Amino acid sequence: MVAVTEEPLDVGAHLAAVEDRACGAVVTFLGQVRDHDPGATGEVTGIEYSAHPDATAVLARLVADVLDGVAPPARIAVSHRVGSLAVGDLALVACVATAHRAQAYDLSRTLVERVKAELPVWKKQRTADGASHWVGL
Repeated sequence: MVAVTEEPLDVGAHLAAVEDRACGAVVTFLGQVRDHDPGATGEVTGIEYSAHPDATAVLARLVADVLDGVAPPARIAVSHRVGSLAVGDLALVACVATAHRAQAYDLSRTLVERVKAELPVWKKQRTADGASHWVGL
């Protein structure tokens, strides 16, 4: 499961997508919209995410790169939401399943860091005073 979508993200669907009886470890990362940001003046009230049309393909490539050379079993399900999100909404869900916890933690961190650095998704933060500013441009 790899998606860049306007639909709310379903953690249960991601967990189901990585289910494998050979995997003893499942690490789940949830990135949610918070009410503050060092680059924002005042309280953040929401975010509008925009994505390049190729974002889903880029995300699929990142998953393939992370899994390259990893011995089975290893499964990844990851989605990034776009559109208008409120504080508390899920922006990113990543589930990684492997046979052992150390590998699951390592792959999850690598995946999330690469998504943050390489996925062509940008956010416009809105603040309580009505202002907004772009992040990631």
